[in-house]
Amino acid sequence: MARVRRTEQTRAAAKQIVWRVGKYIRLSREDGNVVSESVVNQDKILNDELPRFFEDGLYEVVDTYIDDGTSGTTDIEREDFQRMVRDVKSGRINCIIVKNLSRAFRNSANQGFFLEEFIPLYSTRFISLYQPCIDTYLNPEVVHSLEVSITGFMNEQYAYKTSADIRRTFKHKRENGEFIGAFAPYGYLKDPEDKNALIIDEDAAQIVRDIFTWYVSDGMSKGGIVRKLNELGIPNPTAYKRSKGFHYENPHAKQNDGLWSMPSVSRLLQNPVYIGVMRQGMQKVISYKVHKRTAVPEDEWYIVENAVPPIISKEVFKAAQSLHQKDTRTPAGKQEVYMFAGLLRCADCKKGMYRHTSKKQVYYKCRTHTEKGKGFCSTHAIRVSVLESAVLAAIQEQIALVERLAEIVGEINAAPVIKTESVRLNAALKQRTKELEKATALADGLYMDWKNGDISRDQYRRMKVKCDEQIEQLEQTIAQIKDECETLSHGISPDSDPYLTAFLKHRNITALSRGIVTELIDTIYVHEGGGLEIEFRFQDQYRRIVEFIENNKNDLYVVGEKSVS
Repeated sequence: MARVRRTEQTRAAAKQIVWRVGKYIRLSREDGNVVSESVVNQDKILNDELPRFFEDGLYEVVDTYIDDGTSGTTDIEREDFQRMVRDVKSGRINCIIVKNLSRAFRNSANQGFFLEEFIPLYSTRFISLYQPCIDTYLNPEVVHSLEVSITGFMNEQYAYKTSADIRRTFKHKRENGEFIGAFAPYGYLKDPEDKNALIIDEDAAQIVRDIFTWYVSDGMSKGGIVRKLNELGIPNPTAYKRSKGFHYENPHAKQNDGLWSMPSVSRLLQNPVYIGVMRQGMQKVISYKVHKRTAVPEDEWYIVENAVPPIISKEVFKAAQSLHQKDTRTPAGKQEVYMFAGLLRCADCKKGMYRHTSKKQVYYKCRTHTEKGKGFCSTHAIRVSVLESAVLAAIQEQIALVERLAEIVGEINAAPVIKTESVRLNAALKQRTKELEKATALADGLYMDWKNGDISRDQYRRMKVKCDEQIEQLEQTIAQIKDECETLSHGISPDSDPYLTAFLKHRNITALSRGIVTELIDTIYVHEGGGLEIEFRFQDQYRRIVEFIENNKNDLYVVGEKSVS
């Protein structure tokens, strides 16, 4: 009997099989707009080449699986690849065809498992058109060839190099304050002429301004802001982006009902982008193979000031952060918080004061004295009506002081010679510089002391850590002093100084509001017997103005920083 060659037997058997074909197409992000690798072009190539693998015509194209803009270094994140795998397991398809191995894999480990284990396990045919040409039905041993292994390795190295290049590019853009996100923050749009620059979206920016005004000036709580936004029918940031035609997605987008929530308002109020500060790099992808994101320590973030046009002032933003840190719980049934919520503290134990009603009179009392007993703090209480009158009087006195300071600054600015150097700051800078030089010399000498046997290795490590901490702290202090010297060198303008303008705009004040109180006051300390000590905001600016005046007007008498009533 004549011997039949194995390939002829295989082809004869193939005629009895109807191949249910799945075409797999992938275009990765790094491919960009390369025409030869476009989805449409890959599909055309597969359709043109299919017939030569099935000369008997016993095949049908069941489905086309497309992962557009997805990396091939992982299988898990490719939705259509996973759908194709499920269809193989269910028997819906028994043949996969791709243009080349790089379209299916950029990870040599995944490639090896898929070709050597998964394909044989489910009796599936895998075809790759271009070098190395693969047909696991006609030549199953080809998957074990050196050429296929080398191709897998080279594809993976290409993915690694591309990832490294992209990371370097992103790092450079972040350092320059260029925006690299897919979608602009709420309140902004990508500049049509520069995708890495942001411009203000006036419609959304006005909502941002309203939210800060309600929170800082009107004394509205975050919960009250949420209710007001939803009652007005204003869509939340996710719904707003979608209403503008953006295909915006995030992990919780499917559950988003278009309504505002406490977290969304809180994130907005704490986002420094609204004062022009670009923060990026707060998360990172673990590696080019593991696409899960992980948090990055804050000291490694990319933070660039004046990177985008601001929507609100720095003073308003700072006031919002101060309020965020205070206890501002909302009374039941109200949207606004109490006027002094989060501002009152006991002058002795420094704990917060709590609101209490007795015989139709409202008081603030020391929480420590009430909850822990007389032995832990003495009685500190004040009636709200008395508190309001005293605070109003103190603010009026402070405004009168500020008016006098502004008048003196104006007189100095009109003088022919203005002294802008600070004796105090220059002395402090000189002293801290000497301390830094001494600490640096000590740190440099520690290594030789260890090598010479004067100190042990453990002693060296402990002392080195302390020296490094001291050096870092001194460097920060010196930088702050230099910044203060730089600010002082520009002089004082009564029309633009934040301290002066904040108080002067309320010069005709006759009644208090939550917004005015939180804008001007940092903390109110209540003494035993009802005495008050008020710490106003803008203390650094106040000291700078006083020093500027003292440098230029020797006989000036300046009232103290704190107002006592």
